[in-house]
Amino acid sequence: MRAVDLAFPPSQTKRALLMALAALATLAAVWIVQGLGYAPCELCFAERYAFYAGAPLAGLAAFLASRSAHGPARALIALIGLIFLANAALAFYHVGVEEHWWPGPTACTGALNGSIDVNNLMKSLNSERVVSCDVVQLRVLGLSLAGWDAVMSAALAVYAALAARLEK
Repeated sequence: MRAVDLAFPPSQTKRALLMALAALATLAAVWIVQGLGYAPCELCFAERYAFYAGAPLAGLAAFLASRSAHGPARALIALIGLIFLANAALAFYHVGVEEHWWPGPTACTGALNGSIDVNNLMKSLNSERVVSCDVVQLRVLGLSLAGWDAVMSAALAVYAALAARLEK
């Protein structure tokens, strides 16, 4: 069996299930990393939405394809591709924030605007733990987790685009 046959099985149902499995595996990985004590920032949480949406949509596409509703399944697979393309862009933006190529959102990069009441600031510091979006907490093989998210999201977007072109 060739690698192409493994990556692109002849069944649309199996291709959709592979996408669901990849999305669920990615979520499992980030939950494990979080369980090990690496707290996600606001951008990290936002980047998870694509996987939360992509996994059930891929499951639905697999169900539709198994019922010979190939047109709607292909449309869902194309939608999944667009979702992951947008997420790849968001993850790349996050990498840029981490590498200080551009500023990030003020909610998670620590920028302060206006006057500050010291008492309110102390209460806030004691009650909330804000994880900065512009600090890399963990690198794996040289890439930050946002970098790996960009890679995975781009790979899923390309896979979905190719899979959507196949009729069955």
